[in-house]
Amino acid sequence: MFDYGEKNRELFPETKSDGTVDIDLSSGKFTKLWHGPNHPGITGNMSLELTLLGDEIMESKTHVGYLHRGFEKLMERRRFINNFPLVCRVCVPEPDFNEYCYAAALEELAGIEVPEKAQWIRTLILEMARLQSYLMWIGGQAGSFGMGMVGQWTLWARDRVLQMFEELTGGRIYHIFILPGGVRNNLTEGFKGRMLETLADVNSILDDVERVLFNNAVFKKRAVGIAVIHPEWVDEYGITGPNARAAGIPKDVRKDNPYVKYGELDFEPVTGTDSDIYTRARVRFDDCRMTTGLIRQILDRIPEKGEFKAKMPSMLHWKIPAGETYKKAECTRGEYGYYIVTDGSGYPARVNVRGPSYTHAVTLAEKMLVNTNLADVAGTLVSLHTYPPEVER
Repeated sequence: MFDYGEKNRELFPETKSDGTVDIDLSSGKFTKLWHGPNHPGITGNMSLELTLLGDEIMESKTHVGYLHRGFEKLMERRRFINNFPLVCRVCVPEPDFNEYCYAAALEELAGIEVPEKAQWIRTLILEMARLQSYLMWIGGQAGSFGMGMVGQWTLWARDRVLQMFEELTGGRIYHIFILPGGVRNNLTEGFKGRMLETLADVNSILDDVERVLFNNAVFKKRAVGIAVIHPEWVDEYGITGPNARAAGIPKDVRKDNPYVKYGELDFEPVTGTDSDIYTRARVRFDDCRMTTGLIRQILDRIPEKGEFKAKMPSMLHWKIPAGETYKKAECTRGEYGYYIVTDGSGYPARVNVRGPSYTHAVTLAEKMLVNTNLADVAGTLVSLHTYPPEVER
C-alpha cells in the first residue's frame, strides 16, 4: 500500500478516501526491483525491495542482510574486557565511538575515575574518528551522483588520518585503544606536529571539494529540493545528528550533554534550514571543517604530564556491582549509545546498542523514498549516512 494522494489520481480510480492504493502486481502497472546491496562503507550490505510505477517508487522495504549480527548477545557471554575487539564491528567506519560508550558505561557502574590526560586523549580519538568518517562519507555522496574524482581525493585525505591512527594505536581501522580506565598508550613523540601537517593536507583537499562539488551545477540540480526531511519528523522518527541539524534542529550530544572534554571546547553545532540532500551534505562538510579546528584545540590542551590510564583490577577477574546505565556520544550520524545492565558477575547481564542507522535507514528511508524517482535512491540513502551492522546487531 502506498500514499498516492491527489497525484495522477486518474491512473488509479480505486484510490481510497485516505489517499492510499493497494498495490496489485498482477495488474501489470507495477514492477519489483532490488536496489543494492552496495559495499563498502556508506550504505553497506543493505538492499531495498522497491515497487515501481515506471521509474517512480511506490513502496520501499529495507533488507539489512546478514553482514554482522548478534553482537549484543555475544557480548553477554564474554567477560567485560573480551568485548572490546567485538564492539568495534558494530560500526566498522567508526569503531571508537563503540569503544568509548562501552568503556564509559563500565566505568560509571564500577565507580572508576578516568585521569585528566586520558579524557583529553579520548576526545582527540573521537574527533579523529569523526574526521576520517566524514571524509569517506563526502566521497560516497559525490560518488552516488557520478562524481568519482571527489571520492578519490577524500579517500586519500582519509588515509592520511588513518596513518595517524596507525601511529598511535597500531591499527588503521580497528584500534581497541579506549579501554576501561583511560587509553592504551600515551601520545607518540612528535605526534602533535605530524597531526597538524595532516590537518593542513585535509583542509587543502576540502578546499578543492568545496569548489568541485558544492559549486557544481549538476550536484545542485540533483540534490537541491530532493529527499526533504520535514522538521516535524525529527522527534517522531528519532532523527538525530546532521539529519536533524539540516532541518534546523541543533541536536548534538557534544553540546547538549557534554562528555569527556567537549564542555571545555569552543564550538557550536552546524545547522541548516532546507533539510534536503544538498543541505545535509553542506552540514556534514562544515562539521568536517569544524572537526579539524576542534582537533587543533585538543592538541593544544592535552597535558604533557599525567597518567593516561587509571589503576585497574585484573581484567580476567573483574566483577562489576549490579546496576544499569546508558552512556551516549555524538558520532557522525547522531546519537550513539550503550545501555548496559550488570548483575555483580564478571559478565554483562544485558547490552543494548543505540545506533542512528535503525531509525534513519529503515523507518525514515522507507517513508522518504515513496513517490521519488529511482535515479534519486542512491543519493538519498547516502545522504542519510547509515551503517547496516547497527541495525542487524
